[in-house]
Amino acid sequence: MLDRQVESLKYVGPQRAARLKRLGIYTLEDLVWHFPRKYEDRRHLEPLARLVYGEKATVQVTIRSWEERVVRPQLKIFRALVEDGYGQGYALWFNQAYIKRQLPPGTQVFLTGRVGHRYKGLPVLQVEEYEVLERGDQGLHTGRLVPFYPLTSGLGQRWFRLIVHLALEEIKGQVPEILPSFLRERYGLLSRYEALRNIHFPSDEEALRQARRRLKYEELLLWELGLQLNRSLREQSQGIAHTPDNTLVQQMLAHLPFRLTEAQERVLGEILKDMESPRPMARLLQGDVGSGKTVVAAVAAVKAVAGGWQVALMAPTEVLAGQHGETLGRLLAPLHIPVVVLTGSTSKGERQVILSGLATGQLPVVVGTHALIQEGVKFKRLGLVIIDEQHRFGVGQRAALQDKGEVPDLLVMTATPIPRTLALALYGDLDISVIDQMPPGRQPVATYILSPKQREYAYRLIRRELAQGHQAYVICPLIEESETITAEAATAMADKLQREVFPEYRVGLIHGKLKPGEKEEVMQAFRRGDVHILVATTVIEVGIDVPNATVMMIEGAERLGLAQLHQLRGRVGRGTAPSHCLLVAGGGNEARKRLEVLANTQDGFAIAEADLRFRGPGEFYGTRQHGLPEFRLAVFPDDIRILERARKDAQKLCSEKFWKSREFEPLYRAVLDRLERLESS
Repeated sequence: MLDRQVESLKYVGPQRAARLKRLGIYTLEDLVWHFPRKYEDRRHLEPLARLVYGEKATVQVTIRSWEERVVRPQLKIFRALVEDGYGQGYALWFNQAYIKRQLPPGTQVFLTGRVGHRYKGLPVLQVEEYEVLERGDQGLHTGRLVPFYPLTSGLGQRWFRLIVHLALEEIKGQVPEILPSFLRERYGLLSRYEALRNIHFPSDEEALRQARRRLKYEELLLWELGLQLNRSLREQSQGIAHTPDNTLVQQMLAHLPFRLTEAQERVLGEILKDMESPRPMARLLQGDVGSGKTVVAAVAAVKAVAGGWQVALMAPTEVLAGQHGETLGRLLAPLHIPVVVLTGSTSKGERQVILSGLATGQLPVVVGTHALIQEGVKFKRLGLVIIDEQHRFGVGQRAALQDKGEVPDLLVMTATPIPRTLALALYGDLDISVIDQMPPGRQPVATYILSPKQREYAYRLIRRELAQGHQAYVICPLIEESETITAEAATAMADKLQREVFPEYRVGLIHGKLKPGEKEEVMQAFRRGDVHILVATTVIEVGIDVPNATVMMIEGAERLGLAQLHQLRGRVGRGTAPSHCLLVAGGGNEARKRLEVLANTQDGFAIAEADLRFRGPGEFYGTRQHGLPEFRLAVFPDDIRILERARKDAQKLCSEKFWKSREFEPLYRAVLDRLERLESS
């Protein structure tokens, strides 16, 4: 029943089914797991006599008569005289000729809309939703907590509510319960079907709260069980025991122009010990911006190469991959270990040479983008996979690169600080290493909060730095979560700065709509110093290393999360000269209070904790939960207690090998299904 195609539902034809597929909805199960994004309280029925201009209201009325009028060729209004037993008023529709047929005189109907100007001395309701009392979808659109869904063009809320309601009726008694009874009883959880019904059409706030509580616990338990199963399988499998001989590693360290920090040495010890063990390594390396993660990864690469194994480092962008290629090439050059870069922009001839060298084993280290997981890329002895900025890749992409070796060790890196509580729970299948110390001599970036009226101060500081031979970034924030609109805003800003503010300097532009080759061309010009001011969107958030850049101006800083701002700030302060970050922000006292955390500390982990406290659900780490897995319902920090509870339950279930018991078979199947969907995403 659950796997029935949505086309089998009444009111779903081929055209609408195609639109549903854009939302990832193919079956009845997909449909009922497509949750509302918000609810509108339409339970309170307002008498017509008490309607207030400008306010939204729901009324229960009887249609008495109709009138229509052509205002202009493209605008026709349909006005119904209505009454509710206490008084009269008018209901108003625009360009909807069918409405008179749908609601003939005598029809009893719920109406919801905005109160407009009075007509003939009576209140007027501009109707947004209506519902006939006798119709089969009674109670879906008015007189209740009404759900609103994320939809695509061509699908309406009324229609979608109706088909969800029909689907819930059809699957009644067919939804398998996957949580064991002892867990449901322990936490007082609804059945799975009740939770699904109540999250779509709750009778009141408490019913909605209980539905969300049940479904959040379920999704987090499935997540944690998946992590525990992955860890369990890894610990039982045979991996690569890399050579304990660290002669080549010591040679590399001796060639470094600096000493590793104590934190780098501690983390490196954990990684090298993992690599020498026959158990496959799976380790998350966390480190603040500029803490020296790349050097640690380079040492791990040397360890693998010393034993005759190959290394692949995958980065999310061509700019970052190119930069990693340069850095690793420089670090490994004294050991005569070649490093190649493979991206979508690699020429056909060069690509063939690289593919051949990887297949024969002649090329020991490759850095690349998603190009590394393409079908034609083969390795002779892949022994170490390094993923940079791991949250930019899906589980399936990570697995696809690992599958190009037998059981290669895995090192994933992130410069997005994640509070330890969350890191343990969300990345429980990985061992975690943290570089919590900055290299000596790394200068703090002086950070200032400016109002939009103080923008001239920012321009003066930028001009002063440019006069001293330095360079600057100017950042446009994401606008309305639209990359296209943001790119247009960045283009307009670059044009203004070039023509009106800094005509004597060269202004460059980089944003997400540029082709990879175009981005790389601009970045190379900036690195060479040919471009003095780089206007960019948050596309430059990670990995860009231009030591000569000493000032960053961030427009609309109040729109970004603290952790994301900290990532951006990390693009300056990478050289020996004093550096500055200028946060141009509106938003009032609350926004300023939040930004003061950034101005007063350079500690990324302290900033991440503050981001959790300040930003709240759905905004942690920027417009999305940047760096965290995607969940349907769970948001942090609100649901941290449910997460910790699910983690403890998952550990206990796995320690008792729950998958061997028939009682837990539905739960085990649900975990495997979730893992399969993650790997294919």
